[in-house]
Amino acid sequence: MSRKTTKLNKSNPHLGHNRAAQHHELAQPKLAQYVGFFAIGYTLASVIFMMIQTQIALNSQLITVLSVIVGAYIAVHKFVKHQQRALDSEEINRLMFGGVAAVWLLTVVYFLGIWFWLFDAVNREVLFEMAKQRPLPLLSSLIMILVLTLVSARISIWAFNRLLDPKRKMI
Repeated sequence: MSRKTTKLNKSNPHLGHNRAAQHHELAQPKLAQYVGFFAIGYTLASVIFMMIQTQIALNSQLITVLSVIVGAYIAVHKFVKHQQRALDSEEINRLMFGGVAAVWLLTVVYFLGIWFWLFDAVNREVLFEMAKQRPLPLLSSLIMILVLTLVSARISIWAFNRLLDPKRKMI
């Protein structure tokens, strides 16, 4: 029987790649807290703009865009402050979709609250009939406001990411 000696100094190239991938996963920050910052900023700005709207007539789309911009600023500012770097493009996309999903989840909760606590049976009946008779305007306005929130979130996250990038500030 012949014995083979093991070569201890020979490294496996796949192990190094796996370690790099594991290190990359560990280095990736969890964006859930920054989506939370986005949602908190959006909610606070919405409340403030709704209070302003009681005194001054403002367009509801303008309020939505301004609230998304405030939420995006807070999320990107917190990310740059905690991570000491700017978001990469994958993180921008994940923050955008997560932030918009949080905004729409908050909007659904808001409308359900209005539906159950503010509307009576007559108001609900009127809204059901209106939605059945002319569903296309309601559906198109929902799609347009969804596109508006996605576009405004993408542009504002990208712009604040460039403005708050610590590497660009040093140059």
